[in-house]
Amino acid sequence: MHLKLKTKVGQDFLSVKDGFNEELFLSLNPPFPPVKLKEFGGCNKGDKVHLELNFIFFKQDWISEITFDNTSQSVFEFVDEGTKLPFFLKLWKHHHIVEKTEENQSFIIDDIRFKSPFILMDFLLYPVLWLQFAYRKPIYRRIFKS
Repeated sequence: MHLKLKTKVGQDFLSVKDGFNEELFLSLNPPFPPVKLKEFGGCNKGDKVHLELNFIFFKQDWISEITFDNTSQSVFEFVDEGTKLPFFLKLWKHHHIVEKTEENQSFIIDDIRFKSPFILMDFLLYPVLWLQFAYRKPIYRRIFKS
């Protein structure tokens, strides 16, 4: 399945790039499930991010590796791909894109491809994941305001 959300923010794309750090990552986590950050390597190819999701009665590890990163004169982007995923996912590929729009404005784009073990579960996960990423939009706007 494919999910894509786009958020306009009030900072230039290089300032936004500098803000893609551990502090931002922690502030973007929704209230449920609670997430423990076990490792944050960064946003460069080869870096790893390791999360522990707490579903109250059980915990699940989520490990992603940054498989691509690029910075040009108008875009900053990187891709994280799940290498160890919770039971309800079998594929995760998240393309983070920050596009220059104007002098002091950018678009942050979350472009996500995911698969669960069952096609029906894909359709059930879609609105849940959409809500979790829509939750990020006001946080992005607040953190990256002019």
